[in-house]
Amino acid sequence: MVQGHEQEHRRHALVAVPIGLIVVVTVVDILAPPEVHLGPFLVAAPAVTASFAGPRTTGCIGLLAVLAQAAVAVVRTSLTDLNHTFQIIALILISVFVTFFSHLRERHEKEMTQLRLVAQAAQEVVLRPLPARIGTLRVASVYLAAEEEAQIGGDLFAAARTARGTRLIIGDVRGKGMEAVGDAALVLGAFRAAAHRQDELPLLVTYLEGTVSSDLDDPESAGARQGRRPGHPGEAERPGKADRPGLPERPAQTGEAFITAALLDIPDTAPVLHLVNCGHPPPLLLRDGRVTSLDVRVPAPPLGLTEFADPAALAPETFPFAAGDLVLLYTDGVIEARDASGAFYPLAERVSAFADEDPQALLRSLRRDLLAHTPHGRLGDDAAMVAIRRMPGK
Repeated sequence: MVQGHEQEHRRHALVAVPIGLIVVVTVVDILAPPEVHLGPFLVAAPAVTASFAGPRTTGCIGLLAVLAQAAVAVVRTSLTDLNHTFQIIALILISVFVTFFSHLRERHEKEMTQLRLVAQAAQEVVLRPLPARIGTLRVASVYLAAEEEAQIGGDLFAAARTARGTRLIIGDVRGKGMEAVGDAALVLGAFRAAAHRQDELPLLVTYLEGTVSSDLDDPESAGARQGRRPGHPGEAERPGKADRPGLPERPAQTGEAFITAALLDIPDTAPVLHLVNCGHPPPLLLRDGRVTSLDVRVPAPPLGLTEFADPAALAPETFPFAAGDLVLLYTDGVIEARDASGAFYPLAERVSAFADEDPQALLRSLRRDLLAHTPHGRLGDDAAMVAIRRMPGK
């Protein structure tokens, strides 16, 4: 709301530019020698106004330019002078044209604003804020939307308590828009439903894979992804696993949708964390000012493709996570943010400067630093981060 008022105030201030142009051209044209005609420059006033103002303001500036041209005609010769008559007619036509253009631009801006509001509401429904304290953990999260039209991404994160600790997921759906948000909602719903019921992480990953794959198997969902109606000629039902003993062709069918994800299981009583990484950027562990990338030895494919994975890839790997340690989860929108020279954001290097901060302060500092790294503070892709610090046990 505040940003909208600032933009409106800026537009009102810019109106002084075409008005000043009209005044200057009119005065100079009246004082110029008879063989000099500056009237054609008046068309610049409504044309410039149409680039930032609405149709009413543009029309008013156009009318003011026409009246100024008429005043010049009366002072220098007369309104019936052929040269001035054609200048006035041309100015009227151009003013009408740019006013209509301003109307189209304003309507498009309103539509895009509405889409952004809808997208933001959908994103907030999908991404529930994480509580600041979960068991023995202090947690903070942040989501940064890219300003590309009304496109929103499928970045996701969630946490769930189990009988023995806390489970977390961070992921990124391929693609943008409401379809990506729908896929993110599907994964988050499945995670929240099953995280406390599945004893082991591999079983949870298998459950999530089944949810994603069943959505891809759905004819209506598949038709929507491919831009075709179910049953459209050329759209074959994806064969079952028994029909594909070599498992070679699934990626070509599901290339439209898959989800990278990292799943963590953090016990309350043991100073470790268990990690299954499904094609997602590795978490970062901050300990005593040092940053360590938690790279698994055998990463699993993204969700939607894990049914083809080596079973060893779904086995969780264990990393030390003691009291005072902090783990940072993030999506590729963070590490793929570029500065003006095209250099990627050096997350591992920058986060070490904020290692002593609590999770909320750490993410505030990273957010500020990330936006300062990008041109005009705009990201090319949505970005999400979750910071988790283990607190000393009772």
